[in-house]
Amino acid sequence: MLGRMASGSNRSEASGSEAPGFEAPGYGAPGSPAVSPESDTPAYTTSAPQNGLPSRVKVGLALGGGAARGWSHIGVVKALEREGLIPDVIVGTSIGAVVGGCFSAGKLDVLEAFARSLTRRRVISLLDFHLNGSGLIAGDRLKRLLDENLIGIRAETLPHRFAAVATELGSGHEVWLTKGLLTDIMRASYALPGVLDAVKFGGRWLMDGALVNPIPVTVARALGADVVICVNLNGDSRSRGAVIPVVDPDAAQSTQTIIAEAAAKRRSLLGPVWGVAERVRQFATRSDGGPGIGSVMVDAFNITQDRIARSRLAGDPPDLMISPKLNRIGLFDFHKAEESIALGADAAERMMDEIRDYLIQESMARQVIG
Repeated sequence: MLGRMASGSNRSEASGSEAPGFEAPGYGAPGSPAVSPESDTPAYTTSAPQNGLPSRVKVGLALGGGAARGWSHIGVVKALEREGLIPDVIVGTSIGAVVGGCFSAGKLDVLEAFARSLTRRRVISLLDFHLNGSGLIAGDRLKRLLDENLIGIRAETLPHRFAAVATELGSGHEVWLTKGLLTDIMRASYALPGVLDAVKFGGRWLMDGALVNPIPVTVARALGADVVICVNLNGDSRSRGAVIPVVDPDAAQSTQTIIAEAAAKRRSLLGPVWGVAERVRQFATRSDGGPGIGSVMVDAFNITQDRIARSRLAGDPPDLMISPKLNRIGLFDFHKAEESIALGADAAERMMDEIRDYLIQESMARQVIG
């Protein structure tokens, strides 16, 4: 939900003259960007064991996309941290890149405080709608929030190996961002198509990485992780089919009439203030109660992301997967951070014994082989 864009422009452009880092999938998808290896820069590894776990096992954390549900990543990361399980490699897509980047930069507490402070009204105040960009929201206000706390921090200087996944506009290439200003990298990774402006980074127009790799397990492995733990934000919400009962159209219309009359009274009392709220409401829902353009775009994107994630995880499954139960959290529910964070922490804690057992087994196996 946090974001960044170049102020005064229709699209966001990476700042700074230094060349950003691009890496491409090692498996070489047709037409993928050229690989920019960094073999002389190994993933950061602590010299001391963590909670009795030999440091030879490099742990990667892959944080998936999922809009407002991404606040649950905060709960997951903090639960792992409390157990002394600090990842050596952190990779994120979309909101996962924001949480992962802030954690790597030592700013997770700041992000958590911001998330918990959000109300519906404050969320609305951060949405700078415009009609002359590549998305409905410019994102300048969100960008400034990130810059205030992460100004000047570069991805390649972080203590953990960090990468964010983005998608190149036009070609559809998967791009791994490992160098450059951290805020620019984050913003490129969560430029939701049609909603947030695309970002120009290193001469390429980039958008949300969830279009190609919603849960970046492959990236974590390629950057040196021996064991990959992933966080799937949609694992609980689309796991089963549903039987939808028929609704009486007359009863529904009666309810809508009552709602419309109440809304008219509020409109007359609130005056000019109603205009901003009305635009946001129209973005999410129509006057007849149906989904608005924003809801349709985001939900369609999320459905696509979920199907892509299932396919990618089947081809390269993680060693361990944490799936918070987030079906009660909507994609626009950024004001529900407290609940999301708690659900993330609960999911991680339920997996903790399995995680520790797996890491111990892997460590012992590598010692025998080594």
